[in-house]
Amino acid sequence: MTERPVVRFAPSPNGLLHLGHAYSALLNWDLALKSGGRFLLRVEDIDTGRSRPEFEQAIYQDLEWLGLEWEKPVRRQSDHFDDYRDALDRLRSLGVLYPCFCTRKDILAEIADSDTAPHGPLGTIYPGICRALSVHDQEQRLASGHPHALRLDTVKAFEAVASPPTWREVSGAQPDDIPCDLTNLGDVVLARKDVPTSYHLAVTLDDALQGVTLVARGNDLAPATHVHRLLQALLDLETPDYLHHQLIDGSEGSKLSKRKSSPSLRSLREEGTTPADIRRMLGLPVPG
Repeated sequence: MTERPVVRFAPSPNGLLHLGHAYSALLNWDLALKSGGRFLLRVEDIDTGRSRPEFEQAIYQDLEWLGLEWEKPVRRQSDHFDDYRDALDRLRSLGVLYPCFCTRKDILAEIADSDTAPHGPLGTIYPGICRALSVHDQEQRLASGHPHALRLDTVKAFEAVASPPTWREVSGAQPDDIPCDLTNLGDVVLARKDVPTSYHLAVTLDDALQGVTLVARGNDLAPATHVHRLLQALLDLETPDYLHHQLIDGSEGSKLSKRKSSPSLRSLREEGTTPADIRRMLGLPVPG
């Protein structure tokens, strides 16, 4: 692990923060504080339909209440769509992207007609319907304005890198080199017609542009790291260390989620919970 790491907490402003967010934010803060590193805050708001200014303000309020400080200005993804377009152009020049015109209904129908129902850790594995379209067919559909996404051709992507990518996982007692493997992930979406990026592309590029050296995030995102590491290799980006931490479960053992109305930090604060209480609830040290 880097002696003076640059870490980040990157929430989406589509709801109020809960204990799971608090754990990740505080863990990153503690990692930076104990080693004299830097703590960055990034607002991941590429989903402009669900992102709300009031939720962004709530993020700042909650983190300030927890005692965290961050460098300014905060990077807001919606302000940097040109960065993602440039990255897409670079990937396009490598020949590792293809337009996908499939609807969700098309994908489910294709899977229903096959002998298997491929499902991976990131959801349904795309069956490759549009991967084999001719250039002529692609151009005709694009010219007609057919809605489409851009997918990463993982076979061509691995052929385009000099050597099989790996990353250093530092969550265990000893660092471990993890080989990049997209076998169970398929050709992921990197952009849609109306949004020039996806989570995978935006987070990978942002971490590089912000000089992040240690990505500490929930272990539910460990499968996505295979995608991000491949993108780093394709775009000649620096590779941070990764620490995939435990998830904070709800009372019924399920992952905390905004969509499941998990108790928010705001509601806990209004009930009289203190930042020290939050740390105790999460099993994190309380500063003396």
